Amino acid sequence: MAEAIDPSVLATIAQYNPEERLNYLVKEVVKHQQVWILTDNDGCVMLNTDDEDCAPVWPSEAFAQAWATGEWADCKAIAIDLKTWRTRWTYGLEGDNVAIATFPGDDEEGLVISAQEFDAELQMQINKKKVN
Repeated sequence: MAEAIDPSVLATIAQYNPEERLNYLVKEVVKHQQVWILTDNDGCVMLNTDDEDCAPVWPSEAFAQAWATGEWADCKAIAIDLKTWRTRWTYGLEGDNVAIATFPGDDEEGLVISAQEFDAELQMQINKKKVN
């Protein structure tokens, strides 16, 4: 069962622009050592932009499940530990030419970046955390 999200937190984060959502995502992923994806019978849910195939990722199970409505309602949120994400998923997605849709909102808007760019953001946050 997904952890409850405080409605005031949800409302605040819903107002974030894509860059703020990316920053929140990266901080939460590093803090909890997990990246959340949605899966269906075919595997990881994919989104398509005009130019790219994208794997959407979220900072928590609750956010992923909250997004999974309509045609995505049967999807299940799955956590991938950060070490596995960085050692396997980053290179697998990059090799398959699949980008990352970072923490898409209800409107399916999310910043689209490469798997390597996402990994670089994660590394910067890990480095910041070590300093603090």
